[in-house]
Amino acid sequence: HKNQRMRLLEIVRVMRQHDFLRNFLKQQHPEEIRQALEDLGPTFIKAGQLLSTRPDLISPPFIKEFRKLQDDVSADSYSTVQKTFADQTGKQIEDVFSTFAKEPFASASIGQTHRATLKDGTNVVVKIQHPDVQKLVATDLALFSQALRITKFVPEMSVVDPYEVFEEVRRSLLSEINTENEVKNGSEFYRLNNHHGIFLVPQVYEEYSTQKILVSDEMPGVSIKKIADQPLSRDLKKAAHQKKMRTYLAKALVENFIKQVFTDHFFHADPHPGNILFWQVPEFEPHIKPNHSWALKASIKPKTKLPNYRLVYLDFGIMGHLTPNLADGIANVVLALNTKEPRTIGQALLTICNRTGKVDQEDFYDQLAVFLTPYLHSGLGEIDFSTFIYEIIKLCRQNNLQAKPEVTLLVKAFGLLEGLVAQLDPELSMMDVARPFGRKYLQSKFNLKSEAEDALMNLAAAAKAVPQLPIKVEKVLDLLLQGQGRMNIRYKGQENLLNRLEQIINRLMVTIVLAAIILSSSLLVQGSVGHPAIYKIGVSGYLISFVIIILLILDEMRRYFKHRK
Repeated sequence: HKNQRMRLLEIVRVMRQHDFLRNFLKQQHPEEIRQALEDLGPTFIKAGQLLSTRPDLISPPFIKEFRKLQDDVSADSYSTVQKTFADQTGKQIEDVFSTFAKEPFASASIGQTHRATLKDGTNVVVKIQHPDVQKLVATDLALFSQALRITKFVPEMSVVDPYEVFEEVRRSLLSEINTENEVKNGSEFYRLNNHHGIFLVPQVYEEYSTQKILVSDEMPGVSIKKIADQPLSRDLKKAAHQKKMRTYLAKALVENFIKQVFTDHFFHADPHPGNILFWQVPEFEPHIKPNHSWALKASIKPKTKLPNYRLVYLDFGIMGHLTPNLADGIANVVLALNTKEPRTIGQALLTICNRTGKVDQEDFYDQLAVFLTPYLHSGLGEIDFSTFIYEIIKLCRQNNLQAKPEVTLLVKAFGLLEGLVAQLDPELSMMDVARPFGRKYLQSKFNLKSEAEDALMNLAAAAKAVPQLPIKVEKVLDLLLQGQGRMNIRYKGQENLLNRLEQIINRLMVTIVLAAIILSSSLLVQGSVGHPAIYKIGVSGYLISFVIIILLILDEMRRYFKHRK
């Protein structure tokens, strides 16, 4: 408890030193917040890294600054790794692996990663969580929640919702430190995407993986960022080949992502360049045995029309799941974007958002039209996607609309992928690649027999109603001639205007009553000579009037400052 109190005081001290709440809630001075997170240690650094992938929660300048956060965590000793492995699996490292590198090749705030070889010769990587990391994360999150409550709150209007941000970070962190989630996600993604076109996925070995340990294939290749950043060759023939390859990679990424979302309903939610490798498949002479399990598999694969390179997905800690209905709603948004009609786009957006209050749909459509106009005539390469998503989600919030969590996860993944695709091929539009999907989607949803049956039923109902039209017209004319017709008209802002009118009338009535009380009190006081009781009643009227006037002035000041805020 003493250590927790010391840690809580440290959190509060660092927050005050960097004016954390004011800067974060108003989304200003991102460098101060980054420094605060680094001062607070591994849990907060990881929280910042998670937020750097959430354009729906923080502004683009904060995303850019949080991407600079680096883990500075010393690696655990080999004896600690041995103990964790034995505690988690009930086996010794030597019982499972023929070789195991004592020094990790990577270490982060959650865990560290070692290279190893299974008994059958398969090269694998073993991700092992640091001891007590779950306890440390849970404690830090609980203390940070307390620090938020006891630190002086910011009176100005917040740009972000602190409770939503904290809850999302808490949920993401607790999910990430449970390796069992990544094991399950990795196995499912392997089943759906391994050897699908040019894509490879590492196999997860569930029999050796636990809550704190993940064992998966060691994958070859380099970060796709190296390919995207590589300058074109001066040789025209080589440059043409490089361009062709990059365009192929970009299209493959988009098409596979569309498959993940709309066919599998299970997508990689963190497709940044560090999680996608590019691997040039080696060619081997028949008498030379490859020294890598993946190279062996590639060399014995039958000849296909695929190129001699592959893309490899890594890291399945953050994945997205969609229900079929939600996937249909998102598909409708994609189709609506092709129409470039703000109203159609707005109607599609309403189906994938939760309503947190009263929504004026017409007002929302008008605001959306103003916002989208400059974007609808721009290429995707010209759009700052992080800013676009942040602004459109802010617009939805202002209209009491909140995108469903699965949608925000998809938007974040789409933004990351869009940035990578733009690097590979700036001329490629993701919407152009998505348009064929739109046609297939409509074809799959269009059932000729069902549509024909529905049309016939509607036609039959219309035919049945036609003979009744003269009778209905006659009834309407009779009502109008008798003066019994009614017409209901509603207009934009009607309720606000009526409320304001009611408020003005109430104020007017109070003013009239006050004037009457003051006038009556004056008459009573003036005519109360020799009658103390009447004098007291008159003075009481003055006091009551004075109190009411003070209350009215305070209420008006409250409204003024609230409106100004």
